Amino acid sequence: MKFITFMKKDGSIRAGWINSQNQAVDMHEASNGTLPDNMLAFIENHDVFMEYIEKNKGLIETGSGSYSLDEVSLKSPLSNPRSVRDFYAFEQHVKTARENRGLEMIPEWYEIPVFYFTNHLAIKGPEEDIRRPQNCEWMDYELEIACVIGKEGRNIKAKDAEQHIFGFFIMNDWSARDFQRQEMKVGLGPAKGKDFATSFGPHLVTKDELDYLKAGKGYDLEMVARVNGKELSKGNMKDIYYSFGEMIERASAGTTLYPGEVIGSGTVGTGCILELGTDVHRWLEPGDVVELEITGLGVLKNKIIEE
Repeated sequence: MKFITFMKKDGSIRAGWINSQNQAVDMHEASNGTLPDNMLAFIENHDVFMEYIEKNKGLIETGSGSYSLDEVSLKSPLSNPRSVRDFYAFEQHVKTARENRGLEMIPEWYEIPVFYFTNHLAIKGPEEDIRRPQNCEWMDYELEIACVIGKEGRNIKAKDAEQHIFGFFIMNDWSARDFQRQEMKVGLGPAKGKDFATSFGPHLVTKDELDYLKAGKGYDLEMVARVNGKELSKGNMKDIYYSFGEMIERASAGTTLYPGEVIGSGTVGTGCILELGTDVHRWLEPGDVVELEITGLGVLKNKIIEE
């Protein structure tokens, strides 16, 4: 299923899914209040809710509560994640980005999947404007795929991790590279360079919809980024070095993961301007439109504006 969060014409924000008629189903309205009105609440108890949908889907989708996509505005499918951990799982991106900074590949990268926490209160959705931070001159996009945790767990093994994944969406890990370059010299990782926005969307796709595309440690999903209609980045999720299972094993070691937490893959090879180089494309400026597209997950589009 393709789950969504959307704004109706009356300004209310509701959660639901896209039905076979390509309509937005308000799950709360269509189920007469049995299903919740937001995705976090749905994910937290999704086993029960999914069973209810399976038994009553025909009735739910033929009653009131379905809207043309022209009548609604899509928001981030999960606007209030419990946390966002972003990993560094694509080897090509790591190697090339380091080479461009005159650095050799760090051998420790091959020992463990590493991540940082980003601002889970600065989430944006499709078509939302992204403000370039004041004094930022090196603004960048980052083309990623993310999973949403659907089942609580601690010390999860990689082989068991799939049962803890609810679904996937596109993630744009926006970066202020000049801020990041300065602060990472201190050795605490990116902070202010990532603080201003992260985009999710347009749909939260359940993992069963992607099962037939499994390949290697990931899925055979083409990943593309365009700026102002021009294709700049092109990669594939199947090239991932660390699987989401390995990332979840690392993230849950000694820590409990809860439904609604987000795990980002890190940038796919060629998936940002830092990696491509400014001879290929300048840093992002107000007025630029960035589109990220991943097979089966849709297109996530945002416009850059001035702070």
